[in-house]
Amino acid sequence: MRLGAQVRAGPDLLEAIATAEAIGAAAVQVFLQSSRAWKLPAHRPEALAAYREAAARRPGGLPTFCHAPYLINLASPDPELCARSRASLAANLVEAAAIGAAGLVVHPGSHLGTGFEARLGQVAGALVEAVETTGGGCPILLENTAGAGGTIGRSLDELARIIEAADGHPDLGICLDTQHLWAAGIPFGTVEEADALVHQLDQTVGLDRLGCLHVNDSAVGFGAGRDRHANLGEGDIGLERLGSLLGHPALDGLAAVLEVPGAGHGPRAQDLATLDQVHRAGVDRWSGLAWRAAVAEAEGGGRTGARRER
Repeated sequence: MRLGAQVRAGPDLLEAIATAEAIGAAAVQVFLQSSRAWKLPAHRPEALAAYREAAARRPGGLPTFCHAPYLINLASPDPELCARSRASLAANLVEAAAIGAAGLVVHPGSHLGTGFEARLGQVAGALVEAVETTGGGCPILLENTAGAGGTIGRSLDELARIIEAADGHPDLGICLDTQHLWAAGIPFGTVEEADALVHQLDQTVGLDRLGCLHVNDSAVGFGAGRDRHANLGEGDIGLERLGSLLGHPALDGLAAVLEVPGAGHGPRAQDLATLDQVHRAGVDRWSGLAWRAAVAEAEGGGRTGARRER
């Protein structure tokens, strides 16, 4: 698993690489523009190329994910807002592809009370339009939501239906956020629950479409329906529950990106160290279960029940 963090990109984007080195991140996520503004990203082509080349020169590379602005609402019933959202998505996708990003994470938006079914085709059409008009080159990763109001993407089924409505376009995938899962009332705190979630993901969206993880503790309780991140170990989820999911063998090799507040300015080296400890503990837990299952089978005891058959 590539352990990473949301970092500032800076005017020339290279600040992201320097920060990654300083805090020990093996992957990063950046905003290519202000996260809460409509002004489109406008980096010089030389800056985009310089970032791509600098990231590639790092030993093992530096998987980079971009996050689209929060203002984007592909489900809006307001034609003007929808048009601005499509333009913003396309502009961010162009620059994400130019820096060699592994994915552009986007929140699908909110139907604002009009209903999921009424806006499903609109969201799917906007995603396909963005990929086809820009030439693609970077997957769009739909992020699950915490479930507030009319937000779209609060369940794996909703995310799967969006991709299905887009005719299963190969450039569409998902990003799973642990805090959003928790706030939406989706459990993963034991190995059994984590395995059930991964199985459901495989059966709905497909594991091959999971592009990355956002790893955050939750400042609100299970099922609270609010997007409120907390530092690992300082929220309602806790380190052990997070480890149950991060240690799942099917998630090995993914980028796991912290979006925690740190001391107020984003993830720190100590937050990456905590993430590493959580991941290692989770892997050890799953390895122990696999070892006990093998011993039980060799002794004729059958399955332990820790994992369901696929």
